[in-house]
Amino acid sequence: MTTGVVGRRVRSSVRPLALALLLVVAGCSGATVDTPTAGDKTPRAAAPATPGPVVTATVTRVVDGDTLEIRFENGTEDTVRLVGVDTPEVHVETQPDEFEGVPNTTAGRACLRQWGEAASDRTKRLDGKQVGLAFDPNLDRRGYYGRLLAYVVYDNASLNYGLIADGLARVYESDFTRRPAYEDAEATAASAGTGLWECASDTPSTDATGTVTANEAGLAVSVHADAEGNDDENLNDEYVTLTNRGAEPVDLAGWTVVDEAGKTYEFGSLTLNPDASVWLHTGSGTDTDTDVYWGRSGAVWNNDGDTVTVRAANGTVVAERSY
Repeated sequence: MTTGVVGRRVRSSVRPLALALLLVVAGCSGATVDTPTAGDKTPRAAAPATPGPVVTATVTRVVDGDTLEIRFENGTEDTVRLVGVDTPEVHVETQPDEFEGVPNTTAGRACLRQWGEAASDRTKRLDGKQVGLAFDPNLDRRGYYGRLLAYVVYDNASLNYGLIADGLARVYESDFTRRPAYEDAEATAASAGTGLWECASDTPSTDATGTVTANEAGLAVSVHADAEGNDDENLNDEYVTLTNRGAEPVDLAGWTVVDEAGKTYEFGSLTLNPDASVWLHTGSGTDTDTDVYWGRSGAVWNNDGDTVTVRAANGTVVAERSY
């Protein structure tokens, strides 16, 4: 989101190679998704130390990928703008010239919008959760529009940095102290064509970003392939997200998610309401309406190439694509 943010970095060139997160839509056979195995990962810049939170708050609403509303423990409410992060717009049209290398074409704008929605989906995982807020010593506490400028920390990880490293946002011009590390992460994501940087080509692949659909009121599927740190040691940060973009509930009971090697997860009793999402984590945990767990002891998704297949309970392939 670009409101209140000025300036951008100039990048010499961007060559799309692989995606770390791809959107597909139910009924669109051949839509793309991405997946990793430990020991063979897309390069990722070394993350800076997670900033130490100075105050906690509960996320009450996610506006988009880089803006969220919070409530402090004393009941007061505020709006947070993520330090250093600019995700593509979802409520108004993104200007591609703000994202180096992305063509100012219908395909370029559509591609960025899909990744803006993916960034929003990432941030929405924190809806209702208690998070930590940290502030940058080089910046005022509030930006031009009066919003808090902060790093958002959850489960000892920085939401801000994760969005940049996974290609879901660009670094905006600012004197924040962590800018060099963020720029390194952006450059790494861009050189690999990760996330929105896939759009930085003369002809962005609409299949890869989900802009070509057989059914616009379908199921969007995204994959967070590269867990923070070692995949095998952070299995629940490797996950598949299913989002119901349609107007009717989807009964996922008996549906399966399968990788190229045949590793299969089957959903139990679960209904996905319109605009709702469910996250399938590779590791173990207690299933809820929003998070389910595969229970595997090692990473599943392979960055070097794989095929993800989603099948309905009757065996019909809902989405499949090799990369």
